[in-house]
Amino acid sequence: MLDLEAIRSAAKRIDGVAHRTPVLTSTTLDHRSGTTAFLKAENFQRIGAFKFRGAYNAISQLTPEQLGKGVAAYSSGNHAQAVALAARLTGTTAVILMPEDAPASKLQATREYGAEVVTYDRYSGDREAIGAELARERGLTLIPPYEHPHIMAGQGTVALELLEETGPLDTLVVPIGGGGLMAGCATAAKGLQPGIRVIGVEPEQADDTRRSLAAGDRVRIPVARTIADGLAADIPGELTFSVNRRLVDDVLVVGDDEIRQAMRFAFERLKIVLEPSGATSLAALLQGTLSGRVGVVLSGGNIGVERFRELLA
Repeated sequence: MLDLEAIRSAAKRIDGVAHRTPVLTSTTLDHRSGTTAFLKAENFQRIGAFKFRGAYNAISQLTPEQLGKGVAAYSSGNHAQAVALAARLTGTTAVILMPEDAPASKLQATREYGAEVVTYDRYSGDREAIGAELARERGLTLIPPYEHPHIMAGQGTVALELLEETGPLDTLVVPIGGGGLMAGCATAAKGLQPGIRVIGVEPEQADDTRRSLAAGDRVRIPVARTIADGLAADIPGELTFSVNRRLVDDVLVVGDDEIRQAMRFAFERLKIVLEPSGATSLAALLQGTLSGRVGVVLSGGNIGVERFRELLA
């Protein structure tokens, strides 16, 4: 079950292990966006992204037998690092399936957290099938990036913390990849404040959730080529979509150039570094279509120096 109580339980479970990340404000941003914005800076979370919340919440609830055998996961980067660190903290081992073209900084960090990395071609391979087979062959417990109630509950602590700090908001803006962060945050937000408007953000080339909501069922799209690699899902998760179709009010899309502009704004005006996926919600805010008190989830900041320079050159 994913509900407000499950998210509150997750918050207790990760307390003292995950960081309670800061909420940033900016007069310049308010002026440019026409809102009063509150930025939940998950780039300051452990491993540099929100994913640690869900990974730790899930792995810490495994049985001693499961922990003794180890865990497996598939990820383009942030969930990989989160599972690797959570596995180390809980005394188990991790094997992570990652795309061959995953950012070098994310591949390196995952290995440095102690995980074994196995690579595949994201444009021809089915990561879910490969990951499931890898876990089966080695007797590992699979920790999916979003299709699990414990993962979604852990991610929902982002919105729980945000609303505890800011008080009532008119709108909550959350990036959508597979949908776990959105499912958890929407559940927390509407559980605490039923009238809040929940808006998702996707890259314009990876708008599988927007298309799925319009169709009333999950729609698969070609694997997107976008700088926001963490959001390049080809179809929403079954569990996550069952939540998001009920709770998400709208989905906005942003182009790669808008994402670059948001990354530059974050660096120059907010003095923080965001990866492309982590900047999508800020990019949507900067479109100027929202109003009132707006909470914005900045989902991560895992990007290497050379890639950052390349994107903003």
